[in-house]
Amino acid sequence: MTDQAVDAGGTTVSDEGRRPAAESAPTESQFLGRTRELKELRADIERAGLDTLAGRKAPRARVLLIAGRPGSGRTALAEELVRQVADSYPDGVLRARLAEPDGTPVPTERTARDLLTALELAAPAGADEDDLSERLREALATRRTVLLLDDVADAGQVDALLPQTPDCLVVAVSGGPLTGIPDVRPCTLGGMDTKSALDLLDRYTGSVRITVDPRAAEGLVELCANQPAALVLAGAWLAHRPKSAVADLAKQLRTDADDGPILERVFRLTYAALPSAAARILRLLSLAPAGLVDPHTASALAGCSVGSARTALDDFTRLGLVRTVESPLPQYEVPGCLLPLLRSLTGAEDRPAELQLARARMLERTVRLLASCRAITETDSSPAREKLAGMPRALRFPNPRAAADWLRIRQPALLAAARLAVADGELDTLARRLMAALIRAMVAHVGTQAAAPELYGIHRLVLDVAERRNLPREKAAALLNLGDLDAQTGRTTDALARYRAALDAGREANDPYASGRAMESVGGAHQELGDYDRAADWYGRALAQRLARDERADAARLHGRIAAAHTYAGRYGEALRNWRSAVTGHRRTGDVAGQARALSEMARVQEYAGRPEESLATCHEAVEWARRADDVRLQAALQLRLADTLDRLGDPTAARVHRSAAEGMLGDELPESASTRERDRNTCEIRSASEED
Repeated sequence: MTDQAVDAGGTTVSDEGRRPAAESAPTESQFLGRTRELKELRADIERAGLDTLAGRKAPRARVLLIAGRPGSGRTALAEELVRQVADSYPDGVLRARLAEPDGTPVPTERTARDLLTALELAAPAGADEDDLSERLREALATRRTVLLLDDVADAGQVDALLPQTPDCLVVAVSGGPLTGIPDVRPCTLGGMDTKSALDLLDRYTGSVRITVDPRAAEGLVELCANQPAALVLAGAWLAHRPKSAVADLAKQLRTDADDGPILERVFRLTYAALPSAAARILRLLSLAPAGLVDPHTASALAGCSVGSARTALDDFTRLGLVRTVESPLPQYEVPGCLLPLLRSLTGAEDRPAELQLARARMLERTVRLLASCRAITETDSSPAREKLAGMPRALRFPNPRAAADWLRIRQPALLAAARLAVADGELDTLARRLMAALIRAMVAHVGTQAAAPELYGIHRLVLDVAERRNLPREKAAALLNLGDLDAQTGRTTDALARYRAALDAGREANDPYASGRAMESVGGAHQELGDYDRAADWYGRALAQRLARDERADAARLHGRIAAAHTYAGRYGEALRNWRSAVTGHRRTGDVAGQARALSEMARVQEYAGRPEESLATCHEAVEWARRADDVRLQAALQLRLADTLDRLGDPTAARVHRSAAEGMLGDELPESASTRERDRNTCEIRSASEED
């Protein structure tokens, strides 16, 4: 029988509550046994591989495999190994869990993105699996890092993340072999050695009951097949019954008529002693997204108070049925080896309608918490204050910082809740509300740019529901949002396809806003791709719709976009006509700042067209409107343009006056240099010549 390690304190996650991020490893005092396995694993790190024996440098990181059934202590052993070798890898430890609680493999795209985030590196929104994997490998190529991959479902998951450098180490935890990855060093776990198993029981029961009847204790260890998870439950059962002897538990297990796995038998014994209300709460924990539970989740699932749920979770922790997650907020998770047992119980004891109602209550509670999380950032708004005041105290956050911390810590569970709600297919209304609330809360606390990778995934889920339920208006909105994120990350062709699909959906929904927005976005994508004729055409279509609806402010803005497209194409006459229309439109709507900017761009085009006198007059007019708009930066930019124009007209004295005025306005923060503007002018002139050719 082999040595065994067990993390008696439970596997922990980072203080951010993110499973893939850097987790806190178990301390040495929490770890038991596995001396031989640890020695062999450490030796395998330095042992020569096939490439070294062939005289070649190893092209990839060494992969150590710890294989064993759930409950065998495999993760605890991996954590202890990482703790012992961490000093040799100064760039730290990265952790990822590659399977969901139900065993579904986690997409490599999501894992790579989470690992890049843990490295504080950019992970562009919407990037595919290959791109993200390559970015991760590039990031690890210059680091000495340990990559701990838990709950590996198949070898392909490891291969996609494997660093292309021998300076890194990969520790994979799986239920079986990883065929297909060369030179993997496997370590297969069995039961604990008797001494370590007795020490584990001692931690729960105290030494007296072990030393009083050592034969009974050894018999219980043997009965539990030296399996850590079964011993934890057995020890917790005894700790909860201080007057029971070790022999009493062993006798009950032996007389159990069922000859099923020992873990199931010990669990059933513990479960049978629970009050019916507590047993129901425990069963419903199997529905928690990402396997992460907080008191609110447990409360909503069971339909009880938050305080009662927190008490039940703490009781379950003492019984070894759940374990606490290291986090600033109370969080728990059900051990993976117990989840199948809980799911079996829910299938046998709970009706499907009751389970669906529990899911609905959980989603509704999450929506309300997200609404509160967002509302706390809008306390200057009277409706927001009224919304907060009308919420139960348990759903309110004391301040924006507390709300932001909750959102950050619970983000993995919140995103998992959205994915599960969409996959369910029967709770689409709640799923849509959840995703809308999640988007608003993330934008309020994190910002659109910082949250873009997560928002991209949420918008894809929204699109899935909209297509399934035939909701063209929501489909158009999701496609527009996805197109915007594609455009921001340089995938302009993908963005163009999204915008065209959004236009079709907007027309199907008879939604003029979505249709107009899509047409304008199609024009923007064509402009980014350098097709200025099509850009101007699509802007023109959007303009016609805005004019038909008498949307003057948008019409003025679109005249500017048409003018910009013509400017890039070198068609200065068309550009000037549209800038004049934009100026007129902004004047009619009272948009002083817009009028100033339009006049500024009009002066620029006049300069490009070789009309310096007209440009000079327009610049003076633009300066006056910029002054009325209190736009200091625009005033400074216009003063510099006036200076450049006067230089070309042969009036250096006046040019110095305007340049001095610009310097006085902004000091060192001057707008673009004259050389940059000259380069832009030359570029446009080159484009114009190409058009004429």
